[in-house]
Amino acid sequence: MAGALGDQFPGTGLLLGTYTPRLDEKGRLILPAKFRSRLAAGLVMTRGQERCVFLLPMDEFSRIYEQVRQAPVTSRQARDYLRVFLSGASDEVPDKQGRVVIPANLREYAGLGRDVAVIGAGTRVEVWDAGAWESYLSAQEADYSDVAEQIFPDLQF
Repeated sequence: MAGALGDQFPGTGLLLGTYTPRLDEKGRLILPAKFRSRLAAGLVMTRGQERCVFLLPMDEFSRIYEQVRQAPVTSRQARDYLRVFLSGASDEVPDKQGRVVIPANLREYAGLGRDVAVIGAGTRVEVWDAGAWESYLSAQEADYSDVAEQIFPDLQF
């Protein structure tokens, strides 16, 4: 399934939709075709929250890094976050077939097997173990409406 919002608003670079490719025996992921142009110039993979792998376009990674590095070095939490965020990071450029290798340390962190779910999360891509994604999504869908009311009280559809 794929969304076309990024297509409707050229230049937004929105990464949308859910895809279910498979990792090959070398740990390579074929990026969904809808994501390739946004990630073609290069990306950074790193640990994401909830045990997924973030794939960040270079400009998005730079934006996040600039925010994170402005935290005071005297803050232990800031130092800890930066260490975890960057120590597992890997910069990659997809090959001509749109494949990237997910390093073994990141596959292990996210518990990635052969079957994965690749989701567009607006400005980033998240790679999840397919079973972990289904469990997460099932748990979150139950509270979806309530959370929207709490976090975005003025959001109108």
